[in-house]
Amino acid sequence: MTNSNSSISKHYHQLTSVQRGQIQAMLDSGITSRTVIAQEVGCHKSTISREIKRGSVLQRDSSYLLYEHYYADTAQIYYEKRRKNCYQRNPLKHYAVFLRMLSRRFKAKFDATSIDEFVGEFKRTMPGYPCPSTPTVYRYIDQGLLDISNIDLPMKLKRRRNKRHHGHGGHALHKKNLGNSIEQRPKEIEDRKTPLHWEGDLVKGVRRKNQPALMTLTERTTRFEVVIKIPDYRASTCQRLLQKEIDQRPDWFKTITFDTDMTKIKNCQIYFAHPYSPWERGTNENCNGLLRQFFPKGKSMKDKTATYVQQATNAINLKHRRILYLFIT
Repeated sequence: MTNSNSSISKHYHQLTSVQRGQIQAMLDSGITSRTVIAQEVGCHKSTISREIKRGSVLQRDSSYLLYEHYYADTAQIYYEKRRKNCYQRNPLKHYAVFLRMLSRRFKAKFDATSIDEFVGEFKRTMPGYPCPSTPTVYRYIDQGLLDISNIDLPMKLKRRRNKRHHGHGGHALHKKNLGNSIEQRPKEIEDRKTPLHWEGDLVKGVRRKNQPALMTLTERTTRFEVVIKIPDYRASTCQRLLQKEIDQRPDWFKTITFDTDMTKIKNCQIYFAHPYSPWERGTNENCNGLLRQFFPKGKSMKDKTATYVQQATNAINLKHRRILYLFIT
């Protein structure tokens, strides 16, 4: 009985110029059966069908009618041309320019670019050079083929889940009236049609009120990030430094959405998200996640200078975000 799961491996070989000559000779002698030609040449009939199709050129007969004829010499020329342009065997050499720039980028101290963002940026800025797909790059890294490893990459964000967020009825979860609810925010802010509307929050290293923290402000339309280091995250400190930022740049801030008490802020409309509802400030939460590669949880920020904070902020603001390119186009 024949075993269909044979352990003998079948190796594929390219047709030679001699075999192409055999194909032309048999066709010229009137043998057109692909099965018969395949048995004579020593390959599969599908290979013969593809070869005849690729190597045939249009000719005219004595009545000036067009017909296709297979020429071995023409087929060999087409084959050699395809081989010259085909995928190179060593992918590390094929993608040499891309991989060199990738390594330089991800070895940099202050850079928040993800692999997918770098691939998109490379395709836009270097269109003449080969570029692998994002999964291919991750596979090379996991296989240890590159001089960067997973530890050099920014923290991967959690995959988006289809999770229903329950409404709050507008007032039920507020223990006290903090001002205008997010439900009162105009539709043009929700749709991101106009800029200068922000979301804000605190990023903490060590969860003690006398410890330094970061106040983060994210512009909803452009995703531009403002990060302010604060000496502690008491309410009075947060309000004082936010008011100082607004007073220094009065044309920047039309509205800010917080989930903490900012009732004393002047010259800017404040809206309040519901407690324990981070999705209501999703843009800001995303940027806070990006900051965590520079400011890990559980580590004090006392040694982080203003220069360090600004370099981390610049790294996020200079990211090539796909959503912004989609928005522009």
